[in-house]
Amino acid sequence: MLSGRRLDLLDPSPFDIEVEDIAHGLARVARWNGQTIGEHAFSVAQHSVVVEEIAAHIKPGLEPKWRLAALLHDASEYVIGDMISPFKAALGVSYKEFETRLEAAIHVRYGLPPRTPAAIKTLIKKADKACAFFEATQLAGFTRQEALGFFGRPPEGYDLTIEPLPPAQAQARYLERYRVLAGAVGIIPAPDAFHTE
Repeated sequence: MLSGRRLDLLDPSPFDIEVEDIAHGLARVARWNGQTIGEHAFSVAQHSVVVEEIAAHIKPGLEPKWRLAALLHDASEYVIGDMISPFKAALGVSYKEFETRLEAAIHVRYGLPPRTPAAIKTLIKKADKACAFFEATQLAGFTRQEALGFFGRPPEGYDLTIEPLPPAQAQARYLERYRVLAGAVGIIPAPDAFHTE
């Protein structure tokens, strides 16, 4: 990792995970395998910030730790990339086990339970699908009807206009949101492992 950490992919340790590495990687991983319109890909970092916002819209008063869980919901993709769901399913259980171990290490590193409680996981999944609806219709060429069929209706009263950011801006926005939530949760952020400016 650019921070200098060496992450064992088969046995990831929370001690080798840095939010700067996560933000850097996610800002360079494209949603929809990059098959979107616009000058820049819509990054997983930007997607994650939106999902956290939607989760808080769906459940006003959501505790900061669960908002942090929403921000980190795709954090494992800083190492393994963003694979479409049918491909993940085709890879089978061993892929899911690997992803689960990495997610648990990330959660432990940031003071969250290794496994997200079912109700919070359901909320994050709902927010994730809502974000995917907007991405599909605005960036990936889906009609509204197609997107409704795949992702369902977005939450009442929430609207989004997506403007994909360059990687450096997406990375900075992710880190900024992390620091706000980490402060609210009581996590003292470590000094930057490397600068994003």
